[in-house]
Amino acid sequence: MATNIGMMDSAYFVGRSEILAWINSTLHLNLSKVEEACSGAVQCQLMDAVHPGMVPMHKVNFDAKSEYEMIQNYKVLQDVFNKLKITKHVEVNKLVKGRPLDNLEFMQWMKRYCDSVNGGAIHSYNALERREASKGGKEATKKGTQSQPSKGSGPAPRVQSNNNARRHVDPSASLTNQSTKTSRAVPFASSAYDEQITELKLSVDSLEKERDFYFSKLRDIEILCQSPEIQDLPIVGSIQKILYAADDDASVVAEAQAMLSRHQKEAELLSPIVEVPEERTSLDSQKRKSIINPEVDAAASTLSSPRQRILDASDVRSSGSSLMTY
Repeated sequence: MATNIGMMDSAYFVGRSEILAWINSTLHLNLSKVEEACSGAVQCQLMDAVHPGMVPMHKVNFDAKSEYEMIQNYKVLQDVFNKLKITKHVEVNKLVKGRPLDNLEFMQWMKRYCDSVNGGAIHSYNALERREASKGGKEATKKGTQSQPSKGSGPAPRVQSNNNARRHVDPSASLTNQSTKTSRAVPFASSAYDEQITELKLSVDSLEKERDFYFSKLRDIEILCQSPEIQDLPIVGSIQKILYAADDDASVVAEAQAMLSRHQKEAELLSPIVEVPEERTSLDSQKRKSIINPEVDAAASTLSSPRQRILDASDVRSSGSSLMTY
């Protein structure tokens, strides 16, 4: 059961026409635009269809017009989500505005979720009866079940006339027929224009959303580059050069890379080489000698013969050392 799906999931590539056909066939409605479901009542009944009895339909308002009334419907929907432990975040503030893209994305998620429950099969669900318990449910049912114009109510067949009658045709009648044909063609043209306008709105909303997403990412990078800890690093300077470039030119990236490599070469040339001073070296060697010589003398004195020690002592006495005087 999918409760959280990514933006690149196949569910978000389902078209608007397919979504509308699914809603109308499931709930016996007659929606012509996805944004007509912005009140939240349709979403509540869709959850009631896949989880019968879970939604308190008497609290759902199909006649919601104001944002306050719509929010009450979404509160009912959120309570159902909490009972079913569905972690989907509902952006109510965007949905109640009636924007086509936001409502389309949420209905795409709804379809994906409903399809994941029992394989999307809805058995013995009486949408009309369940909707009658809601406020404005009967009116929504009437709109959805409006009868189409009967096929037998067309114009009466023309009576065949003789050649004389055909010669004397009333001009006003022909003008009336032409105006009637034109008036019939206008609704079809307007519906086609409405369809194109809706598609363009969806495209614009999608582009604006994508633009805002990438702008926020660039802004986060800019704030990070301005941190005092890293703002003096060469790589940060290269990034800022790309961010603040006025022209969309590929050479900017090459210049930033060249600047970064130049800083690396300068750092290698200016890196200090550790050298030990000669004075310090001579002092260390003298210290080592002073430490080693007593040990060597002690070892030599212990290994020397008695005769050698007597000779050493006589040398000391002859030198007039005070240590040998009595």
